Amino acid sequence: MTKTKTKEQDKNTSRGSSSKAAPKEPIESPRLLLRRPRVDDADAIFRRYAADAEVTRYLGWPKHGSVEDARAFLASSDAEWQKSPAGPLLVFAREGGQLLGSTGLAFETPQRASTGFVFAKDSWGKGYATEALSTMITLARSLGVRRLYALCHPEHKASVKVLERCAFEREGLLRRHMLFPNLDGSPLGDVFCYATLL
Repeated sequence: MTKTKTKEQDKNTSRGSSSKAAPKEPIESPRLLLRRPRVDDADAIFRRYAADAEVTRYLGWPKHGSVEDARAFLASSDAEWQKSPAGPLLVFAREGGQLLGSTGLAFETPQRASTGFVFAKDSWGKGYATEALSTMITLARSLGVRRLYALCHPEHKASVKVLERCAFEREGLLRRHMLFPNLDGSPLGDVFCYATLL
């Protein structure tokens, strides 16, 4: 005998990932601790990476001009966490606890999400981005994601290397696809689309 689904049951089934529990925090990797951003992180976010023109050059959001911009990010982060099983995550060093940068997952459907990363300049070249991205792959898989993708400016060679090191495959070039507000000239630019199937 089959049962007729209630509207609420049908809604939960269609959303799928809504029934997944949020990850236990902090999320740990060999050298990193990752956790959901908090209100008292605004100053550190602004100071460590979000106000740095070199760090934010190839990002899709404007360089922060004040701590208020960081607080606006925190509000949007809370909104993401309210509607999805995961959202933005801050990345800290296990030794010393210094804020290194941020990463996270952005859900489009229960089975499809995007990811990315940004790290403070003094954290570059140490393998932190690769470690954080590997952690996002593991987290995405545990939350039922089947396709995880990332967009990358074609000139951002360091990020291309990280994505390819983590077995993301380049699927193509999306032309005039994304705003890059921190670049000179036309901010609407091409991006590489990288993805991995989980």
